[in-house]
Amino acid sequence: MKQKVITVIGGTGFLGRYIVKSLAGAGYTIRVISRHPESALHLKTAGDVGQVVLMGGNLSNPDSLFGKLDGSYAVINLVGVLYEGGRQRFGTLHTQGAEKLAQMAKSCGAERFIQISALGADKNTSSSYARTKLAGEKAVQTAFPDATILRPSIVFGPEDNFYNQFARMAAFAPALPLIGGGHTCFQPVYVMDIARAILACLAKAETKGQTYELAGPQTYSFKQILQYILSITGKKRCLLKLPFGIASVIGTFGELLPVPPLTRDQVRLLKYNNVASADMPGFAQLGITPTAVEMVVPEYLARYRSPNTSSPAVPA
Repeated sequence: MKQKVITVIGGTGFLGRYIVKSLAGAGYTIRVISRHPESALHLKTAGDVGQVVLMGGNLSNPDSLFGKLDGSYAVINLVGVLYEGGRQRFGTLHTQGAEKLAQMAKSCGAERFIQISALGADKNTSSSYARTKLAGEKAVQTAFPDATILRPSIVFGPEDNFYNQFARMAAFAPALPLIGGGHTCFQPVYVMDIARAILACLAKAETKGQTYELAGPQTYSFKQILQYILSITGKKRCLLKLPFGIASVIGTFGELLPVPPLTRDQVRLLKYNNVASADMPGFAQLGITPTAVEMVVPEYLARYRSPNTSSPAVPA
């Protein structure tokens, strides 16, 4: 039987590599469309010869995708940016691009559309990132009513830009910033669990038209997360309380850099807890037990560990 074709938009990033590998392992043929397909050559080894096909395309220029969704059983949209720069604008990618992609998928006869959104997008009204993610959800659902929306919390895994970022900072900085006092809560989710959730959605017809919040099994405050990173790496660093107002000023200057360490919009995001709603379906409804931070993070943060560091403690 001919393998079903899954087209993944934006599959070259951290999340994409795990999703492509999981799809290949499940026997799908995968098309990966990205702005720089030459940077995704490593993905070809995720499957057998010819199973992973790389194509050029840019969601900010939907015409570049013309004809590249034809024959797709499913289209998965992973495109998202945490800060704006050049043509990479929140509205262009998260909303208009997602809408156009869903329209194209529908017109090409795709049976499934999976949109990766963000946990808390429906609650955070002050952040442009969150607002455009929510607008993208609504636009996708209008264009492709059977679309499945996945809202992951902060994603962790060996190449993540959260635990790794603060571990790198702790290697040289005398203090780590507790933005807003460090009270914001998160439910970090393992990258492989998101890949498993996508496979489950593709396998279960009842997931059509549904929205799932993907969150880890435990809730941690920002302060607890930083303390945990320090315990793993064996670093003794001050945790400096940084009011939102001061953090926003720092974010203003950060936006002048090519890769901002912090932006004003990210500060706005940190004013809201990033936790799953009790009344929304999630991993349990997909038959998945999410992986705990303590099962994975210590292994890949070990490279930052000081000599003679004892085993890390579990966050309180």
